[in-house]
Amino acid sequence: MGLRERKKAATRLALHEAALRLATEHGLDRVTVEAIADAANVSRRTFSNYFSGKEEAIAYGDVVRLRRLLELIREQRADQPPWTVLTRAAEEIIAETYADPDPSWLAQRRRLRAHPSLVAHQIAAYATIERELAAAIAHRLTGPDPALRSRVLAAAFLTTFRVAIQHWTDHPEGPLRDAVRTALATVAPAPDPDGDRPVPAAGRR
Repeated sequence: MGLRERKKAATRLALHEAALRLATEHGLDRVTVEAIADAANVSRRTFSNYFSGKEEAIAYGDVVRLRRLLELIREQRADQPPWTVLTRAAEEIIAETYADPDPSWLAQRRRLRAHPSLVAHQIAAYATIERELAAAIAHRLTGPDPALRSRVLAAAFLTTFRVAIQHWTDHPEGPLRDAVRTALATVAPAPDPDGDRPVPAAGRR
């Protein structure tokens, strides 16, 4: 990454952190784009070059974590089956970014999630990464229509991962790692008796 790209990344992160801090301190409804820009020492115009609004700025943290998750998926061994790859990457991102969260962080997440506009931006972040994730695992599938099946696996994985984090945020009983493992095991594909092609859990008998 060149100097220009590093500066842009630093500005984007500063805006995200300012938006998150102000929303936590004052409530999302009382935070303005101007206040976020001032807190990050940039102009209103600069803010608009990076984010469409305060909700997107706050949700940027999810984008960063999902991008890192995608990197971890791509780094997994080529001979590993898709669901194993996804599960291991999920455990690694949890160890990197969610280890020993502060109780105030959990309270912050719960408060912010009460805003439908923020939830919509979070879901949009997951949807954006879904196609890239599907492409990253498609080559690991055999059998017919790997493009379709990789998208189904990607959608199931991301939805389960998101719901597990939300559930644990509301009920932080035990490590997040355990909650995610339980959730992913619940929807894990069953082996196809006619080959190594995944079969959705709903199709088990």
